[in-house]
Amino acid sequence: MQPGALEFVLMTLNGSNSSAPQTADLAAATANSAGPITLSIDIGGSGLKAMLLDAAGVPVSDRMRVATPAVPAPEAVLCGLDELSAQLPGFDRVSVGFPGVVKHGATYGAHNLHPLWAAGFPLQAEMEQRWGKPVRVGNDADVAEYGAIQGIGVELVLTLGTGMGAALFTNGHLCPGLELAHHIWRKKDRTYEDYLGRRGLDKYGKERWNLLLKEAIACTEALFNWDFLYLGGGNTKKIDFDPGPKVKIVPNENGILGGVVLWKDQG
Repeated sequence: MQPGALEFVLMTLNGSNSSAPQTADLAAATANSAGPITLSIDIGGSGLKAMLLDAAGVPVSDRMRVATPAVPAPEAVLCGLDELSAQLPGFDRVSVGFPGVVKHGATYGAHNLHPLWAAGFPLQAEMEQRWGKPVRVGNDADVAEYGAIQGIGVELVLTLGTGMGAALFTNGHLCPGLELAHHIWRKKDRTYEDYLGRRGLDKYGKERWNLLLKEAIACTEALFNWDFLYLGGGNTKKIDFDPGPKVKIVPNENGILGGVVLWKDQG
C-alpha cells in the first residue's frame, strides 16, 4: 500500500455512510487512476463493506457499507453485494475477503454466516458470472493482514469482530489454512472464538474480555514466536490496555485495503 493510503481512508470515513457517492465524482477518480481499479469487498457477520482501490492499493472512493442479511445464506449475501457494486461503478476486477475457509475460490464453512456456505459454495465463479468481471476470493483475515504486514519475520494477525480471524505470514508469505479461531483453548469444549468473538464479549463483558485477550496474546506469542502481532476488526475499539511494542492495532479498513494484493501477480 502506498504511503498516505490509510490517511485517505480515515478522512473519507469521517464523512462517509451507506448512501451512494456521486457517480460523476467516481467516474473522474477512476478515469484518472493508472492501472486496473479493484472493487475490494469485506464480508462480515454484521456488515458488507466495499471500496474502490487503484493499482497501488490507494482508495479512490469512500468505503460503503450495507448490513449483512439477517439470514446470511449465499443468495441473500450476493444480493447485498449487488447493492454495494451498484454504488461503486467503474471497477475492472473484484477482491473478496470471506470469513471462513476458502479453497480455489469456493467456501468451506463460515461459522458466523450460514451452513450453506460450508459445502464448497463456488463464490468466485458465482460473482464472475453475476458481474462479468474477474474475481478473486480469500479468507478475510488473510486479506486484512496483507493490508497491515511489513513482510519481515513472523507476523500474526487476529481480527476481532463477530467472530475471530487469524492469519500467519513469514517474511511476507502467507501460511494458508490457519483456523486458530476454532482451536480448543482454555477448556475442552471452548475455542478462541468462543472467548474473543462477539459471543465472548457479550457473555463475559468488556473487563474480562480484555483479560482474555491479554492471555491470548501471550499464548499466541509462545505458540508462533511472532515478531509482530496485528489486532484488527471492529472490536479492537474495546481494547483498554497497552498491548506492548510488538503489537499494533490496525484500522478495520485493512480488511478492504489488502484486496489489491490478491492480484499481485498481475500488477
